[in-house]
Amino acid sequence: MLNVILEELKKASPFGWEVTDTQTLGWEFYLIRHRLDQNRVKRVEHIWVKVFEKSGDGQFLGSAAGEIPPTASREEAAKLIAQLQRNAALVKNPAYELNQPSGKTGEPAELPDPAPIAKEFLSVLSRLPETEKADLNSAEIFVSSIRRRLITSEGIDVCSVYPSSMLEAVLNARQDGHEIELYRMYESGACDGEETLRRLTETLRFGEDRLKAVPTPALGKADVLFSTDAAAEIYRWFILRMNAALKFRRLSDWEIGQDIAPEATGDKVTVRAVRELPNSSENAAYDGEGAPVRDEVMLENNVPRHFLGSRQFSQYLGLSDSFIPGNYAVSGGTAEEQELRAGDHLEIVEFSDFQVHPVTGDIAGEIRLGYLRRGGKTTVVTGGSVSGSMNDFVNTLRMSKESRQYNNTLIPAATMLKDVTVTGAE
Repeated sequence: MLNVILEELKKASPFGWEVTDTQTLGWEFYLIRHRLDQNRVKRVEHIWVKVFEKSGDGQFLGSAAGEIPPTASREEAAKLIAQLQRNAALVKNPAYELNQPSGKTGEPAELPDPAPIAKEFLSVLSRLPETEKADLNSAEIFVSSIRRRLITSEGIDVCSVYPSSMLEAVLNARQDGHEIELYRMYESGACDGEETLRRLTETLRFGEDRLKAVPTPALGKADVLFSTDAAAEIYRWFILRMNAALKFRRLSDWEIGQDIAPEATGDKVTVRAVRELPNSSENAAYDGEGAPVRDEVMLENNVPRHFLGSRQFSQYLGLSDSFIPGNYAVSGGTAEEQELRAGDHLEIVEFSDFQVHPVTGDIAGEIRLGYLRRGGKTTVVTGGSVSGSMNDFVNTLRMSKESRQYNNTLIPAATMLKDVTVTGAE
């Protein structure tokens, strides 16, 4: 079908086009406790076509995209392409140049066998340290080998092959007739067995602690420590504000070479786009537009260095050699993790929801489980909420030297925000 689509695109002659052919070989396992309920193997293909059309004597360049099923007829493919051309001509974006070949091409490689990755996930579940108070309720494992080929009218023909995995687990904890569930979803490339086991074991402990938690007191302003996946949302704020689209739309007021927090007394953040992270599901050699992915410093010690993003918005900003990053690494911590835990603070490990607004920097989260440490004593708490603004927290931010990875993002293992507003549940 791919060749048919390419023939019809050349026949239709839009200003430009991109075809992304993604083939996936996947293994899936569905378990009730540790008993296999069902499993299946899937092999699927998705072909997405994007066409570009100029209008207004070349002042505007619009685009439209749609999926053409591999089972479609030639007539159906031609009809959809024609419809995409009409839609693209209606879009009035300022004109920009499409990506050009980088000099590298890639022949489609064979899909690797996902079986070893699936086997490692099953091994992790078999090693869970379950007790009468906390155990595995159910789990779903999805392991895929993906081959993504991009062909464009400009001569780009590149192929990336990479694994992508997801583990969903429901864990139960019970005490004195009261039982709760904790849901976890882990995304990755391959399986880091020891790290996955550590996180699931940690969740079992959180479940047991949640059953003996007391209402969070109204703390007013407090230092809050983030040591689980919610911390990734904090650093996503830095990453998004270095995105070319947000900068062009004036949703980010950061400027190249200008310190984002000149009065900061805490740790300064460095964010790098990285080509590859171990076990990330975003280790493609090229982005979705065919631009080569590379290591690049985006933010260095609180100073913006490079905005990155799509071809369209990068060109609007006058950027060259830009790309859409897949992986990010954050550094800048000066304290040991143990040092950050030494004083009075609230460590929150479970939220009902936690968000950081990419434009305003406002944070908001409802506490499900936390550890309140005051005067050397630790109390397990639940309920209440946190709020504040990253525009303030960036001045006194503290980060650990140790790191922790959440799929495609490597961040400090512990992050301390100072003077967070904590509303109690009492």
